[in-house]
Formats: sequence, structure tokens, C-alpha cells
Amino acid sequence: MANKKGKTSHWLILIILALAQFMVVLDISIVNVMLPTVQHTFHMSETSLQWIITAYTITFGGFLLFGGRAADLFGRRRVFLSGVATFAIVSLLDGLSRSGGMLIVLRACQGLTAAFMSPAALSIVLVNYKEGHGRNVALAVWGAVASGGAAIGVLLGGVFTQYLGWRWNFFINVPVGILVLIIASRIVPKHENEEKRTTVDLFGAVSVTAAVMLLVYGLTKAPSYGWTAGPTLGLLAGSVLLFAIFIYNESRAKHPLIPLRVFKLRNLVAANIIQICLAAGMYATFFFATLFFQEILRYSPVKTGIAFLAVPFAITATAANAPKLIQRIGYKKILMAAPLLSAGGLFWLGHVPVTGGYFAHIMPGMIIMGLGLGFTFVSVLVAATSGIAGHLSGLASGLINTSQQVGGSLGLAILTGVAATVTVRYLKRFPKPTGLDIAKASVHADHIGFYIASTFSILAVLLAIFVVKQVKTKPVKTVKQLQPFKARNKVYDSTGQY
Repeated sequence: MANKKGKTSHWLILIILALAQFMVVLDISIVNVMLPTVQHTFHMSETSLQWIITAYTITFGGFLLFGGRAADLFGRRRVFLSGVATFAIVSLLDGLSRSGGMLIVLRACQGLTAAFMSPAALSIVLVNYKEGHGRNVALAVWGAVASGGAAIGVLLGGVFTQYLGWRWNFFINVPVGILVLIIASRIVPKHENEEKRTTVDLFGAVSVTAAVMLLVYGLTKAPSYGWTAGPTLGLLAGSVLLFAIFIYNESRAKHPLIPLRVFKLRNLVAANIIQICLAAGMYATFFFATLFFQEILRYSPVKTGIAFLAVPFAITATAANAPKLIQRIGYKKILMAAPLLSAGGLFWLGHVPVTGGYFAHIMPGMIIMGLGLGFTFVSVLVAATSGIAGHLSGLASGLINTSQQVGGSLGLAILTGVAATVTVRYLKRFPKPTGLDIAKASVHADHIGFYIASTFSILAVLLAIFVVKQVKTKPVKTVKQLQPFKARNKVYDSTGQY
């Protein structure tokens, strides 16, 4: 007979883990709306301003694999609670920043702490939900939080920036972090390390992080240096060299950060590349749209946030129904079709006129994009984690989170670089450009960015068609077959039954 208290605890654990992930995702997008205010406060250049976002996403993406393996080796609960605590502390310091440089450095530290918290939380979900519909529902919640949190962050960022001050975009993490710590320390089951050894590949973590940072920095500087200039090519070549060193180290290390054999799992590889493509388009879209709302349409920070609400609503609508659809037709078919919706929404946004209205020209594209993202993100999570052994769950969690964050960083760097180049070329037509000419140049650059972002989604469809393989999981028929889920001193399965 089901125990009501056990079932409640079961869902409360999922909610508290999702809340922690919500903080992580929120802190990527919540800063977008505050950027103009921070730029004015600290007198920062536009190039430096982008690093308030990029510093967080790069250290987060670079160290996620390290954080994921640390969860496998040192205990998921221990790593998760440590990550939440340090994330809250650094968030407080972010809000107390006294210069743009200080804020950028602290944002990098914040991304590092998030890199331990996020994969530990997802790996707790993976090991406690048996493959099948139950896990798909849990991953649907996770996917909705991960993708919808970015859009909700824009709204919250607008409210805090306009009414409380930009520093509250960081201060809010402190009470939320304390709440998560108190509840999680009481109800999240203890987990011992999966393996006897506790050696981590620090050199691998540092080399891959440095490689990613050089790559993004090179792409960011390319518009000002020139895409074929010596400094740009030098930065990109340095990144390639570091990636080569990382791969060589992983092939020789006794305890590698990423055992190269995991790349023989075609679904894992394909799902992570699809995640990179989707994140590259999504984060760049939020960046361009935020600037369009505030600089072209002259929206206030709060109005800008409200304008983004169409995206999380659309994502939630499809993510909630994704598990049932996956159960009926499988994740491969969804991945073959859903990204086309996202591509269609981005293509629509690529035609928004300078004087475009929100309801007629912008909201339809956002809704279409959100519908595609809701189905796709859940299906990607299911495809990436199917068939993963428990002792590699942290690594799998780190990989899929890494793909999302690195994809977002690379997409932002590439598309902002392209947009800057397009804007300069457009304005060369006008000896003395007027305010309207500058606005047209900016919108034209946004259009090009949306077009390129739509091609990322089309690439995701091609990967789904030619690489992803549908793997059928056997339905769970007995309680004995279920993965046990421990809460305090009791054990109950993924249906909440003792």
C-alpha cells in the first residue's frame, strides 16, 4: 500500500533538486536585462559587458565534467550540498561588487560552483528513477526548468533591476540557496561514492576549460581583430592545441575525466551535439531579443521580462506532454520534428520589422520556438541518459549540462560577432548615419543572427535522422525491478510505494 508521506517526500526531492537547477539556469539569463544598468554604473565597454554572461557560462561549462565525476566519486549528496552553499556565498559577493572587473571574476567563480551543484542534482535524479515513463516524467520537469528558467530569468531580472536595483539579481540566490540547503539536507538520500578510488583528473578539467575559454575569447574578439587576423587565428589555434592535449591526456590517464569509450555510445554523442545546437540558438535569441526590446522598442526592464513570458509558457505546455508522446512514438521521431518548430520560430523572428508590434510580429515566433524547445529538450535528456550505468550518471549529467552551457556560450560569441560585423558593413552605406539608420542596422544584424540560429536547429534535425537510434526500454512490472529510492531511514520505489 502506498505511503502518502513517502510519496510526498519523493516529489519534494525532485522539486528541491529542480529548484537548485532553476537557480543555475536563472543566473545565466537574469543578468541580460541588467546589462545596460551595470554598463552605466561601472562605465564598461560592450565587449567587457558580454563577459558578465560569458565568464559564468564558460567556467560552468568547462568544469561541469569535473563536477559530474566528483559527484560519482565523492558522493552526490555531499557534492550537491557543497555546491549549493558556495553558490549562495559567491552570489552574495556578486551583489556586493565594486567594479566591472570584480563582477566578471566573481561571475566566473559562481559558474565554477554551479558546475558542481548542477550535475550532482541531475545524477541524483538519474540513479533514483528507473528508465521508462517514470524517469521521463522526472526529466520533463528537469527539461522544463532548464529551458523555461532562462526566459523567466529575464522577467525577474527586469523586476529586480527596475524596482530593487541590479544587485538583487544576485542577492535573491542567498535565501533560495538557504532554503534548498535546509530541505535537501533533511530529505535527499545519502549517497556513498560509486567507486573505491577517489582520484580526479584535475589536469583534464583545467585543459578542457582553458580550451573552451580560448575558443570563445577568440570568437568574441574576431569582429574587432578580423576573422583572418593573426591574433584571432592564434587564439583559435591555441584552443585547438589545448583540446588535442586534453584528448591525449584522457587516452593516457589512469583515471580520466572522460573515459573516451563513452563516445562509442552514439545516442550520448548525438544528444550532446543536438543540445549544443539548440542552446547556441536559444541563448543568442534571448540576447538579441533583449536588446531589440530595450533599444529599438524602448521597453522598460519589466516590460521586457513580460515580453519573454510567451517562451516558458510554450515550453511548459509541450514539456508536460513530452513523456506521454515519448512513450507512444519514441524520442527519435520527436527529435526529427520538434527542432523544426524552433527553426520556424527563429526564422519568423528574422523578419521582425524595425517598427514591428509585439503581438503581431514577435510573440508568434517566440511561441513557435518555445513549443519546439519543450519537446526537444526533454527528448534530448531521455536520449542522452538511456542505458547509462549508475557509476557514470554524474559524467552523463555533466556532459549534457556542459553541452548546453558551451553551446550557449559559443552561440552567443559567434552570433554577436557576426551581428557586429554585419552592423558595421551596413552602416558603411551612410556617410552620416541617423538614429533610424543605426536602428535599421541593428535590426538587420539581429535578422542575420536569427537566420543563423535557425540553421542550428536544422542541424539538430539531421543529427536526429542519421545518428540517433531509438532504444526501447522494457516496462517495469514488479516492485523488485524498481530502482530503490531512499528517504531518511525508509526505502520506497519510483512510484512512491514501500
